[in-house]
Amino acid sequence: MSAAGQPFRDNLTMLRRNLLHARRYPSLTLNLLLTPVILLLLFVYVFGDVMSAGINGGHADRAEYVAYLVPGILLLTVSMTSLGTAVSVATDMTEGIMARFRTMAISRASVLIGHVLGSVIQTLMALVLVLGLGLAIGFRPDATPLEWLAAAGLMTLVSLALTWLAVGIGLVSPNPEGASNTGTPLVMLPFLSSAFVPVDAMPGWFRWFAEYQPFSPVIETLRGLLLGSGIGTRNAVLAVAWCVGLTVLGYLWSKARFNREPGR
Repeated sequence: MSAAGQPFRDNLTMLRRNLLHARRYPSLTLNLLLTPVILLLLFVYVFGDVMSAGINGGHADRAEYVAYLVPGILLLTVSMTSLGTAVSVATDMTEGIMARFRTMAISRASVLIGHVLGSVIQTLMALVLVLGLGLAIGFRPDATPLEWLAAAGLMTLVSLALTWLAVGIGLVSPNPEGASNTGTPLVMLPFLSSAFVPVDAMPGWFRWFAEYQPFSPVIETLRGLLLGSGIGTRNAVLAVAWCVGLTVLGYLWSKARFNREPGR
């Protein structure tokens, strides 16, 4: 194989390694996937009547709240799956696998890219499962084929952004437990967004944060795409800007950290 094709082959090799690892040790993925599933059922069937009070002036029924809730749960699924990536990278670091990869005649970037691509594939599969559950309990999207395509592209972009951040978290964490703790903000931010209740129903002192933090514009854009209610230029621009910015930040951070010599 030519020198130009070597990095591509290394990327595929690392992707295969991470997918095989996820298949052989599925417990982490299942634990992270079960949480958004449980939350979806919990907020629909236990808290739904209370939480829907802020929607449509307090006149939303269960079907309307399911329509409102599912896009937020989809974003929560992405954030929780990315946390698994941080734990996986930290595990490789503590077991010395990353140090071994540094000494091998492979593209250094492929080690990180394999983790990212594997995580994105697993995330998209998890999103399909959660979306299927949402359809089973009454979620009825009204999206055109083009809007479905745009929604899939947005979810992929969000997954890339959060996964690159998770890789950086895994690289700087002393152990898998530390990675799980450090990555907690990735899981908590969706709860502080418009995922469960509208921003307008929040206290005024907190509303500004919920409105402009990364998850709210993404959730509102996804909600508009899936429900056919319009996305709004402001939300769409903020969503894409946050995703691109976090992707670049996560990539540069992860690359710089991985290329540092051990002990420095």
